[in-house]
Amino acid sequence: MSGTEALARLAEDRVDHRFKGLPPDADGMTVAELTAQRRNLFTDGFTTPVLALSAERLEHNLALMETYAARHGLAFAPHGKTTMAPQLFRRQIERGAWGITLAVPHQVRVARAYGVQRVFLANELVDPAALRWVAGELAGDAGFRFVCYVDSVRAVELMDAALRGTTRPLDVVVELAAGEGARTGVRTEEECAAVADAVAATGTLRLVGVAGYEGEVPGADPERVHAWLRRLVALAVDFDKAGRFAAEGLDEIVVSAGGSAWFDAVADVFAEIPELSRPVLKLLRSGAYVSHDDGHYRKVTPFNRIPEEGALEPAFRLWAQVVSRPSPGQAFANAGKRDAAHDLDLPFAQVVRRGGVERPATGVEVTALSDQHAWLATAPEADLEVGDWLGLGLSHPCTSFDKWQLIPVAEADGTVVEYIRTFF
Repeated sequence: MSGTEALARLAEDRVDHRFKGLPPDADGMTVAELTAQRRNLFTDGFTTPVLALSAERLEHNLALMETYAARHGLAFAPHGKTTMAPQLFRRQIERGAWGITLAVPHQVRVARAYGVQRVFLANELVDPAALRWVAGELAGDAGFRFVCYVDSVRAVELMDAALRGTTRPLDVVVELAAGEGARTGVRTEEECAAVADAVAATGTLRLVGVAGYEGEVPGADPERVHAWLRRLVALAVDFDKAGRFAAEGLDEIVVSAGGSAWFDAVADVFAEIPELSRPVLKLLRSGAYVSHDDGHYRKVTPFNRIPEEGALEPAFRLWAQVVSRPSPGQAFANAGKRDAAHDLDLPFAQVVRRGGVERPATGVEVTALSDQHAWLATAPEADLEVGDWLGLGLSHPCTSFDKWQLIPVAEADGTVVEYIRTFF
């Protein structure tokens, strides 16, 4: 089955108890049938809690990062772990993305099932079963491109052992650590060279570049992040001078970095990459931009530093309902840890809807989450009643998407025009 056919089949899935927040009277309909009804999120049977994406803001964010990457001469492989939504993968690729970045084998399997032809695995892969599966995908599809990290000689040995007898070499990039105390990656340039030479000694792996994640730089600030990115570029230059990118059939050198907090620094430093023996694929991997958020990424987005280049817009809103008002200073809504991201910030009370009228949630603050309740502190000016709908902003897209399997996409007036399926 082609990726296009697989995506089309998502619309044939039946709406039922698996999908939170959808109208109970839609049970048994296909997703396509429910979409065609263009129901209103607020008046046509959706139940709280329900997470919704803004159609307009989603499109704005997709277009903005397409433009940004093109303006700075960057290839773009947005991190798919953020959404695990093949429909959004397709839209990202249609908006110019080179491919999709992923983190673990399951995610790669999802991407392949829905037709993604270029995958950058921002992780080391040493599981023999997963390596053999990837090798099978490469053998069966000449158009499939797969690149993954390697950060130790031991890993090279394990990968080589698992891949013996395969027909296409597996492309790898040496991961440079962001410093002592950072996450994964090789700590010194000397060790990087040893890993690269170990790759060259195999017949199963092909060194195609260098990569890393600047978000792990200790005490990250513009000066430290720029300095680390220049180390990464220098590593690529040194490898090239030493002839380490001489593998047969290699037509480009990959240099990759870029989370969602420092992609402006990546653009700055990658613009300085000198001419190498082969063209350079300058690969940016930012993923949280799709939905953006009202908390962590609102604070750390590079567009705060470069407002002349645009601004991302938070596209998520979690709608809950006030179910208890036990005292003038306290209320409870029916959304909790099972529904809202809470690993970086608590949700933010933004708007209240009553009788079809929406107003700011003045004087309402989320102070804690239980499994299925939001604890609300209400100031004297808070006009909040049992039955009101409360619109909550969220922080951290990666742990918002993963709590919802089918997410309505609503236009500004509440008309639901699409449903996004996730696979976590």
